[in-house]
Amino acid sequence: MLNVENKFREGNEVSPTTITLLFLAFAIISFVLEKIPLGLTATIVALGLNLTGVLDISKTFAGYVNSNVILCVGMFVVGQALFETGMANKIGGIVTKFAKSERMLIIAIMVIVGVMSGFLSNTGTAAVLIPVVCGIADESGYSRSRLLMPLVFAAALGGNLSIIGAPGNLMGVNALQELGEPTSFFMYAPVGVPMLAAGIIFFAFIGYRFLPDGKGRDLDAVEQQKNFDNVPAWKQYMSLIILIICILAMIFEDQIGIKLQVTACVAACILVLTGVVTEKEALKSIDLKVVLLFGGSLALASALDSTGAGTLIADTIVGLLGSNPNPIILLLVIFIVGCALTNFMSNTATTALMVPIASSLAASLGADPRSMIIATVIACSCAYATPIGMPANTMVVGLGGYKFNDYVKSGLPLILISFVICMVLLPILFPFYP
Repeated sequence: MLNVENKFREGNEVSPTTITLLFLAFAIISFVLEKIPLGLTATIVALGLNLTGVLDISKTFAGYVNSNVILCVGMFVVGQALFETGMANKIGGIVTKFAKSERMLIIAIMVIVGVMSGFLSNTGTAAVLIPVVCGIADESGYSRSRLLMPLVFAAALGGNLSIIGAPGNLMGVNALQELGEPTSFFMYAPVGVPMLAAGIIFFAFIGYRFLPDGKGRDLDAVEQQKNFDNVPAWKQYMSLIILIICILAMIFEDQIGIKLQVTACVAACILVLTGVVTEKEALKSIDLKVVLLFGGSLALASALDSTGAGTLIADTIVGLLGSNPNPIILLLVIFIVGCALTNFMSNTATTALMVPIASSLAASLGADPRSMIIATVIACSCAYATPIGMPANTMVVGLGGYKFNDYVKSGLPLILISFVICMVLLPILFPFYP
């Protein structure tokens, strides 16, 4: 099946499959402990797979120049323009018009944050709007702790609206593209939109009762928000216009014949050329941790596929569930494992680990991989139950005066809602055996 030369052991004493599984185990442990930076862990894995002869040089570094990595880089710049010019703050300030009551304020915050994070970095959206919401809370007399948690949850939920909502989304897209499956800009939206709507409804009518009523401790963080009074209005509106045009071009990719990656790069170039953002700001906006994690993880995914290690893992899981297991059961297992892992380690790292396994599971059953992969990506975004599940959760711990149990009380019901929506909609939207 495979003709892989082991550089260190000519007798093939250690098989490529075993080596790949060892590197997978190393990645899992390192991602959980985070003693080594995530991007560095992924790079070590990619280099290790090359040095042990599992991957050749082209496959080792193919992930770092993958077209979806380029898309990610371009959108970092486009999204940052909205933050650097203060336009994101201006949009966030719209919520004050709806502050007739605490519940209406929660709904307005979640709607605006959810929609924005669908097309911008969900962590970036949360980071920019957290000071805005803190200011609204202080002016209106509402408790910060009752507004900040819905904000960060909406940022995570909104990330499932499009393929650019979160870095992990593009990993799912890449996996499907390699399998020859069709993808689209809104491929996650049929599940992501109902999840966001259900999350908003939940907090509006039930979830707000689980929100703690603390005063918050870290007051200094609010005072660090940037003053945008000196930013010309044309820069603010130009950043918004270019973002909207960019998104529309991506939606109508097939009609205009321009790939998403090219659109993102052109938009980023225009923003720099027109002076909306400087070259320094554009380069600073590119999150190298995500790029390194993405590229290294794709190398690991390639090794899992080429050595048969992914198939071995999938066959083991299928074997544990008995002969001819129901795909719904496998979908359930994938979702539960993804949710459990993502609440204790980086959601992007969790997605990187789980997507190749989900792909192999679908292949072992001869089923349509879309359901498995989309379920995996969405499950790995459900990091609501712990303060370390995603960066935005950690950002508001001090500001909201939250304790670990506060996340459990508010986040677990949201995970259950997301779980039910996925389990109902995915088999209908993407039948296992069309």
